[in-house]
Amino acid sequence: MFDFAHFTSMLPDIWTSFGQTLLMVGISLVVVLVIGLPLGLLLFITSHGFFAVRNSGKKVNRIVNNVLSFVINFVRSIPYIILLVALIPLTKVFIGDTTGPLAVSVSLSVAAIPFFARLVETSLKEISKGVIEAAIAAGASPWLIIKEVLLPEAKSGIIQGITMTIISLIAYSAMAGTIGGGGVGDLAIRFGYYRYDDTIMITTIVILVILVQAVQILGDTIAKKVNRK
Repeated sequence: MFDFAHFTSMLPDIWTSFGQTLLMVGISLVVVLVIGLPLGLLLFITSHGFFAVRNSGKKVNRIVNNVLSFVINFVRSIPYIILLVALIPLTKVFIGDTTGPLAVSVSLSVAAIPFFARLVETSLKEISKGVIEAAIAAGASPWLIIKEVLLPEAKSGIIQGITMTIISLIAYSAMAGTIGGGGVGDLAIRFGYYRYDDTIMITTIVILVILVQAVQILGDTIAKKVNRK
């Protein structure tokens, strides 16, 4: 049963855990955008060979695309909870610690980068080929095509991809609580599970539901506003 007095006494811990979740998701999202967006662009460009003029260039595109696809599919095939444990040595090297929001951000980023890269690639595939071919025929440089054609045309889809990635990061961050990663998931494990605390369990569920709904609504609203179609 929900105990309001107990909920009030736990508010400092709840706010701390909520802040840790936002910190984990925020750090990971920045890393994902910085690495995942160019990776998705590279996947799309190499799979279509738009900028390969000679046969050798097409061959290089094919090799790069196959290697990237293999690495991305390899990482995505590993369940996050297993990846979290497997990356503990790497986390120790980069962060110097294996617990806490900052340490968990390493595994969160590694798990989400391939996911977001595929979403970016899918958004770019939805662009009309005629628009891209017209830009190439007009003599636009590769960088100009990326800046003025690919990214603007796929903007709505990429924003939706960011929304899905944030929601996935929130879910992953809750799993990280199983090994002391901090955040709302950690609170649910330590109090809701180990201590059979219904009040904390209900609170953590409500917080996660509200957070996901808010992200989804905001993402959908922005995507509609920037939709060029």
